[in-house]
Amino acid sequence: MTAKTRVAILISGRGSNMRSLVDAARAENYPAEIVLVLSNKAEAEGLAFAKDRGIATAVVDHKAFSDREAFERVLQAKLVAHGVELVCLAGFMRVLTGWFVEQWRGKMLNIHPALLPSYRGLHTHERALADGVKIHGATVHFVSPEMDAGPIVAQAAVPVLDSDTPAALAARVLEQEHKIYPLALSRVASGAARIEGSCVRTEEEPDAPAALIWPA
Repeated sequence: MTAKTRVAILISGRGSNMRSLVDAARAENYPAEIVLVLSNKAEAEGLAFAKDRGIATAVVDHKAFSDREAFERVLQAKLVAHGVELVCLAGFMRVLTGWFVEQWRGKMLNIHPALLPSYRGLHTHERALADGVKIHGATVHFVSPEMDAGPIVAQAAVPVLDSDTPAALAARVLEQEHKIYPLALSRVASGAARIEGSCVRTEEEPDAPAALIWPA
């Protein structure tokens, strides 16, 4: 049996996307194994979820360090100690330095609540509603030094309704996030998705599209 890719998930809160990845990885044929859930906050709700499922957890409090790189060097040591091969950011609310990103270039994924390259940064749902766009969504991408700008692995789209509030739109997007993040991780861990230049090329899988359009 081919060894599964060892994955760490970084969270700062409840970790809803982390939960979707953990649940997906329980399948015998899933190509990734979640070996560590790490948070910068000891009170992060997602840590208890991971512990309950027998996954190792760790806390590195960013407030205990004088600068970001000092904090990240301890993160790096934790990841190396657990033999991590691929990192998934799932609501990890820290801006990463170029030093850390370079340690994991081509080996770190993030999920962003918008259809990149539109709406990088925060408050994506409010901005989409203010602009009157008709389609919004989520993106899984490789992390690059520039925020929310790495090669795109998978995207999901939802309609923007006239009756939408930011909360309603966010909830509909989150449903799709929980679908595409496990898909994207599976493809990267298996080698089906590879970076070529500034793009990701994916082997064809008829039952697992790289883009999900709602309604199907």
